[in-house]
Amino acid sequence: MARPAGSVRLSPPAWLTAGLKPAPAPIPWAAALRAAVALAAPLAVGLAAGHPAYGALVSMGALSGVIGDTADAYRMRVFNIAVPQLFGAVGVTLGTLVFGHGWLAVAALTLVALVSGMISSIGAVASVSGLLLLLNAVVGAGLPMPDPWWTAPLLLTLGGLFVLVLTLLGWPLRRAAPERAAVAATYRAVAELYEATGTAAYDDKRHAVTASLNHAYDLILARRARQHGRSPSLVRLLAQLNVVIPLAEAAPAGHLRARLYGPLSPTIPATVRELADAVEEGRTGTPVLDLPTPERPAEKAVDHALRHAAAVVHKAEPDVHNVDDRLGKPAALRVRARRATRSVLLSGASWRYGLRLALCIGLAQALVSLIAVPRSYWVALTVTFVLKPDFGSVFSRAVLRALGTAAGLLLAALVLAEVPRGFWDVPVMCALAALIPAFSAKGYAFQTAAITPVILLLSDTLNQQGFGLVMPRLYDSLIGCGITLIAGYLLWPESWHTRIGDRLADAVADTAAYVALAFADGADGQGARLRARRKLYRDLSTVRSEFQRALTEPPPTGARAAAWWPLVVAVERIVDATTAARLRVDHGAPDPDRAEVTAVEGELRELADALRETDTLVEVRTELLGDETGVLEPLRQEVRAARAIAGPDLR
Repeated sequence: MARPAGSVRLSPPAWLTAGLKPAPAPIPWAAALRAAVALAAPLAVGLAAGHPAYGALVSMGALSGVIGDTADAYRMRVFNIAVPQLFGAVGVTLGTLVFGHGWLAVAALTLVALVSGMISSIGAVASVSGLLLLLNAVVGAGLPMPDPWWTAPLLLTLGGLFVLVLTLLGWPLRRAAPERAAVAATYRAVAELYEATGTAAYDDKRHAVTASLNHAYDLILARRARQHGRSPSLVRLLAQLNVVIPLAEAAPAGHLRARLYGPLSPTIPATVRELADAVEEGRTGTPVLDLPTPERPAEKAVDHALRHAAAVVHKAEPDVHNVDDRLGKPAALRVRARRATRSVLLSGASWRYGLRLALCIGLAQALVSLIAVPRSYWVALTVTFVLKPDFGSVFSRAVLRALGTAAGLLLAALVLAEVPRGFWDVPVMCALAALIPAFSAKGYAFQTAAITPVILLLSDTLNQQGFGLVMPRLYDSLIGCGITLIAGYLLWPESWHTRIGDRLADAVADTAAYVALAFADGADGQGARLRARRKLYRDLSTVRSEFQRALTEPPPTGARAAAWWPLVVAVERIVDATTAARLRVDHGAPDPDRAEVTAVEGELRELADALRETDTLVEVRTELLGDETGVLEPLRQEVRAARAIAGPDLR
């Protein structure tokens, strides 16, 4: 039945429904089992030994380890769990020292929040470390800890190390399995990309290839940073991943060829899948390829890249001192530490986030010092969890945090009201802990709903307050969300006047530089193009993530991001068209006139300048002439499309 004219359809906003819709992620059964054992076992030992508070503290440390165990490769998991535990131990020590000292505690936690926020901008491990530094400092300053002062940090660290031990039990059986599986998955993503050439699904498949490449490089480089030169199998994996790049670079040429002359031969994606199987199984030997004879430049580019990849994939362990590593060996640890420190101290973004977090934590602690709030540490905990820069929109996270906490409190109320305290806590904790990895994969609101009853049960073990914990936790969460929305969101214009236009303008300018480099002369031209293209695609992936996060913001930020989104896609297509043109030249097509290259580069730089001058899309000219039969014609078409998108119709 049609809706009556003039009626208003009442429905929740898109940014809220997106956060409440569970992500289609499989349940990580191994992680769920590990979480159940890690949180329930210390509680059982503490109860059996007559020290339930000690067991609860170890379980709290294990909870931090479970939340931080998000990597795939074992070496990355060691860093993700062990390093943050050290920062967490420092945090709880500082919090314990200022417990009950009123305004001294406010000042100390505000300073810790500033440091926590600034170091969170370094990277993933630093982000988790900063989170635990502040969280444990808040807990130490808000809850009475057992004497002597070193007891709490020791027990919390033991809990995190217990999670690490449980995680490493599978290392002998799956020593390089995550890295090998990631490289094989990248080959399969490329196979799907070739199957999609000439179709509307090509762009989505190309995004999947970029994400898979980034993930695989992150895994291997993180492991190589500690083992390069000592593991032939790791060097071989890196070589196999490096040759995916020419294979992915040939795909745009294949896509253009498929649009003009029909789909590519199905033997091409089938061969790529065979390479994926060979990577995963570690097969070597002489590859047998049954590929069609290439005729056009695009077909020659695909054939050349595929045969080169097959030769590298099936090659035995290479000489570790003679590997083709285009990304270069990572710098020494002290050099990277010095660079990270300099970057944090000189970065405006790190100072802005640190000051935002410090302001919110200072307000939260000052508020609970002036007003009697039971178990006041929960207010600052809420602020910390919501105001994470790499976890999504602050506004939507605040709303989802409130909803998730309310749902978690319902479950906690049932547990605290119906389950007797004591050894019954162990099976209950076992079940609740298993929900954390399962629900975390579904979304932030679901993760909050799973973590809330676990923390409340552990808090009750420390304080014996029972059902009385439930309602104060809801009030505290609402207060923390309110502080974050006002002091961490509305007072900072960059939160709701998004800078996505500047980021996109930088990407367009980098694309212009890539166009110039793609057709420049020089002996090292190919290597420079490979590095530039990988960096550009990684940067574009970051821009896309920033836009997707902005889409979850309420108006006007979300609406503005939605209006700019087509231009992001257009820029990615320009990069693809540039790569396809370069490969056609490499395989027999005539070189383009230098004036045509300069004209395309100039159009892109003019577009970048126009994007920096306004917060809304502007009208720009779209004249771009050249040889209609030359290799640059598809590129010119993509540039014309991008400039037409940046017109008045999409304001």
